[in-house]
Amino acid sequence: MGRADRHTKILRWWTALLYVLVIYVVGSCVVLGSLSYFSKDLPSIEQLQNIDPELITRIFSADGVVLQELYTQRRIYVTMEKIPQPMVDAVIAVEDSRFMDHWGLSLRDFTRAIVMNIATLSKQQGASTLTQQLARILYESIGFDKTISRKIKELLTALQIERMYSKSEIIEMYINHSWMGSGAYGIQSAAKRYFNKSSEELTTDECALLAGIIQNSRRYSPILRPVSAFQRRNLVLYRMMEHGYLSREEYALHRNAPIQVLRPDPPPAIAPYFVEHIRRWLQREDEKLDVDIYRDGLSIYTTLNTKVQAAADTAFQRHLKVQQDILNKRLLSNPQTIEAIISDSTLSVEQVQAMIRGEAPLNNSLRYSLVVQGALIAINPSTGQIMAMIGGRDFKESEFNRATQAKRQPGSVFKPIVYATAIDNGFPVTTQLLNQPIVVYQEKGKRWVPHNFDYSTGGLTTFREGIRKSYNLVAARVVQELISPKSVVETSRRMHISTYIPAVDAIALGTAVVIPQEITSAYGIFANHGVWVEPIAISKIVDRYGNIIASYSPRQEYIFSEETAFLITNMLETNINHGTGGSARWKYGFRNAAAGKTGTTNDCSDAWFVGYTPDLVTGVYVGVDNPMVSLGQNETGAKAALPIWARFMRDSHKEMGWKDKPFRRPEGIIEVEICKETKLLPSEFCPIETELFIKGTEPTEHCQIHTDIDENREIDRVIF
Repeated sequence: MGRADRHTKILRWWTALLYVLVIYVVGSCVVLGSLSYFSKDLPSIEQLQNIDPELITRIFSADGVVLQELYTQRRIYVTMEKIPQPMVDAVIAVEDSRFMDHWGLSLRDFTRAIVMNIATLSKQQGASTLTQQLARILYESIGFDKTISRKIKELLTALQIERMYSKSEIIEMYINHSWMGSGAYGIQSAAKRYFNKSSEELTTDECALLAGIIQNSRRYSPILRPVSAFQRRNLVLYRMMEHGYLSREEYALHRNAPIQVLRPDPPPAIAPYFVEHIRRWLQREDEKLDVDIYRDGLSIYTTLNTKVQAAADTAFQRHLKVQQDILNKRLLSNPQTIEAIISDSTLSVEQVQAMIRGEAPLNNSLRYSLVVQGALIAINPSTGQIMAMIGGRDFKESEFNRATQAKRQPGSVFKPIVYATAIDNGFPVTTQLLNQPIVVYQEKGKRWVPHNFDYSTGGLTTFREGIRKSYNLVAARVVQELISPKSVVETSRRMHISTYIPAVDAIALGTAVVIPQEITSAYGIFANHGVWVEPIAISKIVDRYGNIIASYSPRQEYIFSEETAFLITNMLETNINHGTGGSARWKYGFRNAAAGKTGTTNDCSDAWFVGYTPDLVTGVYVGVDNPMVSLGQNETGAKAALPIWARFMRDSHKEMGWKDKPFRRPEGIIEVEICKETKLLPSEFCPIETELFIKGTEPTEHCQIHTDIDENREIDRVIF
């Protein structure tokens, strides 16, 4: 070979080497550039080290019952110890049989998929490993479109995941994050949804069913397509046998097992008004706590007791049906009332009558005027814990919470606040006022001549008798003659009643509006020895790791002396034992020591009963949302609200095991014998009764009427 040939060969060798180097450099740049491009929106190392899945926030009752779950993705995360081995085997067998051997990418499966897709000119064969699927599930930035870009991002993220986590941790995350249909993410949610059991209790065939759903939750839904689900489950079982996870005998046993899952209808919600009250409160609180109630997997522990709530629901629904029947009969017999209700409507009286009789669906626009609604709220007076709440007859029809949002006239339920103001200013319960007609003033100077409910009048009447008989004329005179409307407004403010209450004479008769929760909490002051305790619904919030991130205790304020509170309680006991609340005893059989008061507005559009024992204070309101619609003539608080209160208090005290116990009398209360007529210290010949006084307010003068017996006076006799 000549020199020229050798020179030419050397040049060709260097040229080839140069080409290789150029190709290598260019190729490397392209690869690095592509990796850089596709990696720019991948999750960081820190994100991979702190995978933070969205979890369900659960709201618990005080007795441990789950009231509601809040989520954007319904997921309850469980550790590997709570995932049964058959579930792990089933997922690996059907989704990625070489999972334990590859490092995030299966070259064999990848090559096979490419060949199959080129041969069929389609994308029929997938090649994603279980780790790549986890990458796609975990990070929305990767996207779900079937593109080359997505595949590259999946692969890069999968490689990082494999580097950061063990195989056991990867399969745990995959099983907890996978969508399994019907609102369930992960094995625990799916186990609860389909089988009403925890993940540890799942059988092998149930695990195979859930593993099969992952590929296509709609196509293989055991609820929507049970046949497809059955076939898919058996395919998973066959794969498990193929890969040695099941013997032939086990496969034959499980493949014939029937699919038995829960129907899609959820169980009825417990205390929906209370749960919504909690949810709204949490939405206001989450920014302060720096949490997301829908994503952070919190445990919200509330004060509600499901046994007390059940007693409330039963008593409430039972009696509201009675009140609805009474209203329906009144409306059907009085077409003029219906005409007034539908004056702005195109509906006819006959159409509305058909709706009332149940012959046609009730028009939603008429619910405001034709449906009897109400509220019940029960609070522990010493802790402020709300133990039961009802905001209306049906949450699905109306989410308006009448327990916390309605503003209605309380009628005579407001009177104890008037008498408490007087007693707090030094007037004893024996103070007497005339039970005679009086003119009172309303807002804007409007004059009003009230009357007692039964139109009765009488002579001098004590505070105790005024409360027992619920005399309007006596209560009005307390405001006019002993204290002032302004002082009653100040008392109501101290008792944390927030609604507008004008300082006019009519305040004594409960003409200003109140909120059921607030007036009930105000009565709790009397039950709690003069101390107001803020009503609370949540006791603590716990994060997903079991750490308490917030705990709640109620504010407390001293409002009345213990003696003033006890005297009001004692007078309200008289009302239940011998007054307008007496049917709680003789008709409904509630025997525990209790104090309470009825309330009724003039036209019977609002009916109330608020009362308490040492263990529970409960307020009940009944009325139509439209305040212009009356419940019916004589549908007073004693008839329309007290039955709910009495049945609820009787049943809840029995259910909770609360024994009968008297209200504790403070040392500053003394019992004094007095003249039954003059209410002064008795003389020798006085008819005697005993009365309670705050020490220092008892009478000091003796009766001057019954000083002796005049034996010479003429006595009318009947001569036979």
